[in-house]
Amino acid sequence: MTAFASAVSIDGLMTELLALAKITEAEPPVVTRVVFGEADLRARAFVKGLCADAGLEVTEDAVGNTFARWPGSDPTLAPIATGSHIDAIPNAGLYDGCVGVLGGLEAMRTLKRLGLVPRRSIELVVFTAEEPTRFGIGCLGSRMMANVLTPEQARALRDKEGSGLEEWRARAGFKGDLASVAVAAGRFHRFVELHIEQGPYLESEGYDAGLVTHIAAPASQRIVIEGEGGHAGGKLMPGRKDALTAAAELILALEAAAKSSGAIDTVGTVGICNVFPGAVNSVPSRVELTTDVRDIDGARRDRVLDALAAAASAVSARRGVAIATELINADPPATCDTEILAALEESAIAAGKKYKRMVARAYHDSSFVSCIAPTAMLFIPCRGGVSHRPDEYASPEWIGGGVQILARTLAKLAQ
Repeated sequence: MTAFASAVSIDGLMTELLALAKITEAEPPVVTRVVFGEADLRARAFVKGLCADAGLEVTEDAVGNTFARWPGSDPTLAPIATGSHIDAIPNAGLYDGCVGVLGGLEAMRTLKRLGLVPRRSIELVVFTAEEPTRFGIGCLGSRMMANVLTPEQARALRDKEGSGLEEWRARAGFKGDLASVAVAAGRFHRFVELHIEQGPYLESEGYDAGLVTHIAAPASQRIVIEGEGGHAGGKLMPGRKDALTAAAELILALEAAAKSSGAIDTVGTVGICNVFPGAVNSVPSRVELTTDVRDIDGARRDRVLDALAAAASAVSARRGVAIATELINADPPATCDTEILAALEESAIAAGKKYKRMVARAYHDSSFVSCIAPTAMLFIPCRGGVSHRPDEYASPEWIGGGVQILARTLAKLAQ
């Protein structure tokens, strides 16, 4: 335990995290780095410089996914990989994603300091656009690597101004056929991602680490309800076709379906409700809802969607409104690899860290890497469960403990 603990340069890592946080489109301590923007490109250059200084071989693919390899003694074997992302939503903090990238790099440097000669290569991956800020879709780089998002679908992506992925990646200097981004199963032997929890449970329950067994995934829908508008005084109640009251029924139907799934892991949310015309004295004629249903069990999640569809049909018939539903995405939940979890558990015990097994409920690149390689995640606490805000915080002790566990795990898997 002592050798690993002393080999981790937590002071150096914290200095690097703080330096990366200063590369932002906003005034520090606010971190904003939208993919392919000026700050994102400077941040990429900063991380690539650190990787080169560590003696790693750095390459990039056509969409900007970055790979920094420490060659193993047997180059014929698929590498062990770790990593995360460095893009950040507007008004974010400095730990989300970045702990997994710079902490992954520090884990590799730690093993080098200890004199390890890995049999399998160890590779750090910096994924492009885990956040959905530019194009409205999360995990762009890992989706494309897993071919969950095809080149044709990627080319169709647009930002709010109408500029496409091809235009943005050309500005950023990334070239090559988008089809080349997809990798075959077996490209990585195992993949493990270090990440802050983005929830309060590890801190509140006194754990140093969380070993993620499942990663929940959302199905998102856009629901448009067309009713009949009119003056709030002139439109009498018996003849109304109020789009908003119909929407209210659907919102409650989603809540009821999620609560009655039989599992605490099922959640349903309506995060957007746009009402037209939006006047206090006008009956709403059109409402657009955006829903998010998540679970670690895909079939159970889809039963909630079926219940919502049945409710929409009943509400439409009873209230005389038209309801149209568009599926935005329905991504597969991930089950984490038992071999990696066993290595993480052994490593946590060896590092003297208290851990628990848990579920990841937020999106991560690991969700899509799991389509092409056995995958698991390692969580560390974050203060108050706060994330995606400037006051997001993980202590040096928590980060250092996570790096120790990750380094030990990479060593086990690489040998």
